[in-house]
Amino acid sequence: MIKYISSALLIISAFLIIVSAIGLISISKDTKNAVYARIHIVGIFDIACIIAMIGLGQYLLAGIYFIIAPFAAHAIANAYWKKEDRENNLEEITVEQEVDYNHPFIHPKDKMQAFESEDSEKLKADDRFSVTTLEIYEGE
Repeated sequence: MIKYISSALLIISAFLIIVSAIGLISISKDTKNAVYARIHIVGIFDIACIIAMIGLGQYLLAGIYFIIAPFAAHAIANAYWKKEDRENNLEEITVEQEVDYNHPFIHPKDKMQAFESEDSEKLKADDRFSVTTLEIYEGE
């Protein structure tokens, strides 16, 4: 009886893997939020693998995978959202920040580059003095 149940679980997991593979292949690169759709489909792969592990009698491994897989998917989605998702973060990219030229501690990058190019002879002569710029983003 247990062999029939484990065989049925393996057949169900094989069916889920085939269906999710077809779904993963059918998503085009031009689809809006394709990365998130792919991560969602990979979740079906995860469930299929958990069912297969239960069918094979690897209960502890299935439990660990059941706990770890959502954290990994969330980490991938969060990293993509924070750094590379230009479509959803468009307002952050196109907004120009106002530059305060009178601030005593924060200097704009273009002002520092102009200063470095004017005084490049002095900077090369004295190695103890260096000018650096620090970019501060309020969102981070």
